[in-house]
Amino acid sequence: MNLLKEIKTRIRFDRNEFSGAFGDIGTDLPLIIGMIVASGLNASNVLIVYGLMQLLSAIIYGIPMPVQPLKAVAMIVITQKIAPGVIYGGGFAIGIIMLLFSITGIINLIAKYIPKVVVRGIQFGLGIQLAMIALKEYVASDSISGYFLAGGAFIFTLILLGNRKYPPAIFIILAGIVYAIIFHFNEFNLSEAISINLPTLYSPTFNDIITGFLILALPQIPLSIGNSIIATHQISNDYFPEKKISIKKISFTYSIINLINPFLGGIPTCHGSGGMAGHYIFGARTGGSVVIYGMLYLILGIFFSGSFGQVVKIFPLPILGVILLFEGLTLMIFIKDIIDSKKSFFIALLVALIACGLPYGYLIGMIVGSVMFYISDEKIKNYFKIK
Repeated sequence: MNLLKEIKTRIRFDRNEFSGAFGDIGTDLPLIIGMIVASGLNASNVLIVYGLMQLLSAIIYGIPMPVQPLKAVAMIVITQKIAPGVIYGGGFAIGIIMLLFSITGIINLIAKYIPKVVVRGIQFGLGIQLAMIALKEYVASDSISGYFLAGGAFIFTLILLGNRKYPPAIFIILAGIVYAIIFHFNEFNLSEAISINLPTLYSPTFNDIITGFLILALPQIPLSIGNSIIATHQISNDYFPEKKISIKKISFTYSIINLINPFLGGIPTCHGSGGMAGHYIFGARTGGSVVIYGMLYLILGIFFSGSFGQVVKIFPLPILGVILLFEGLTLMIFIKDIIDSKKSFFIALLVALIACGLPYGYLIGMIVGSVMFYISDEKIKNYFKIK
């Protein structure tokens, strides 16, 4: 009985977990599609492995700790059309680096000297980026009808947000499916879309690992330390303080999934504060939402990967944009617990602006914000004239 009770507290399936399962899809799905198309990745491998990593994370943590595509890696792959072998090599290099950081305790040392105010700045900056992408690229993607769909979904979500009886994501996802069928019916041909596909094994070469390290790992690691590990640790403590999830555990599982992904043809992945915020704000409280989310990708990968680009149109971009917008706003709201301090609020905003606006912004923001935090108030007043 105790074991059954423990399982139910860690993995639960109900309307709220189902709603929360879609809380991160607005971030993930477009990046996954973009990487598959840009680099000619095997869609079946990518989707199935991505689904499996969700299940692994759900079992290990028992909270809404999803797995996400590495954002810096994804943007480089999409814009530069990086070869699949280099993607696998880069993912493996990232896994090795983070494993070393975990077992040597380097990640704990870094986290020790990154103050909470800087973490809030990183979250605020990421929230701004997600909200801007949602508004500029997703909501505006489907002409006037898309604006009406997004506006209705936004109002509906605002009304039901936090409602445990009627969680909003279920209704807006269904509205999106109906919209897709009405306005894009001619684009669907499910009879030809269904086929059974299984993943194949890969082995990154030494050259792939070195090239991937230089092209993909170096730009990604600072963002990963700031958002995927330190900020995720903070938000897990905000939402689930009783779990006492450590920095080392998050860093270790981050490394393990990236040591597995390359050999199964999967994309580099991470944990992320935005992903957890998305699942949580739409109702999830256990790993059940992540299991449901993972099963979605497994089904797509096994049965629909042959026509993946066609099938995913059932999730219209304006709806994904609304989900992404609320994920971004949720991250930004966390700044409220430092807003009473002028110094802390100023540092957090500065970190956020640097993270959003500069190349390697998350690394530069962490350094600048941490230095300013440890400088005395008098020196900051003299430099920036804060009164």
